[in-house]
Parts: sequence; C-alpha cells; structure tokens
Amino acid sequence: AHAQGKRSGVRMHKVAVSPGEIQNARKQLGLSQDQFADAFGVSPSTLRKWEQGQRSPTGAAKTLLKIIEREPRAVVRALKAG
Repeated sequence: AHAQGKRSGVRMHKVAVSPGEIQNARKQLGLSQDQFADAFGVSPSTLRKWEQGQRSPTGAAKTLLKIIEREPRAVVRALKAG
C-alpha cells in the first residue's frame, strides 16, 4: 500500500548526515580516510568530498554513516562477523 501511495501506517524518516558527522564517525573508528573508504566500500575521493561538503551521501550510505557515528564498535563487530 505504501509503495502505491496509499495510507499504510508506514513512517518514513529522513536521515541527514553532515560533513562533520561523517568525519567524526571515521575518527571514532580511528581510521584514515583511505582505510575508512576501503572498509565501507566507497572511493577515497568520494569520502573526501563527503567530508568537505562537496557531495552528500545518499541511500544506504547515509544510514550506514549514521549508524557508524552512533554505534561504531557494533558496526566493526558486524563487519568482522561477515
């Protein structure tokens, strides 16, 4: 129903991630830009542009960055388990 634009009770939440939050998430993990980019599957150039505010992450990348910022060790544990 939601996908068809009908009322379904589903709530959508917009996730916003600022350049400072991205840098903070990376620093909480103690990773360089290159290490962070490699660990999370983005190019170092893309990460630098996110941190400088030249580009913004979209989709799942925004959600993952927010999770990394709030629960960095949980993300590391999850990635090591996979």
